[in-house]
Amino acid sequence: MKITPSNLLQHELIGLKINVDESSNSSLRGLGGTVIDETRNMLVIENEQKNEKSIAKAGNQFIFELNGEVRVRVKGDRLISRPEDRIKK
Repeated sequence: MKITPSNLLQHELIGLKINVDESSNSSLRGLGGTVIDETRNMLVIENEQKNEKSIAKAGNQFIFELNGEVRVRVKGDRLISRPEDRIKK
């Protein structure tokens, strides 16, 4: 199944381009890269310099880039669950 804005939450997030749109931590705003790992409460992002950063899902808002053209804004609170459980929903 092709990933679209309407079914983003039911897909694997690893490999998607991501930017932190809003965060209570001002140092995270604007941070971007590729999702390389995901846990129940965290996303691990790798930037172009190959630096990894773990970011809590809760309290943050993300913009995912789909197919290099479509951007989808998602509240991190909606992503909280184990990846394998979220995909089954």
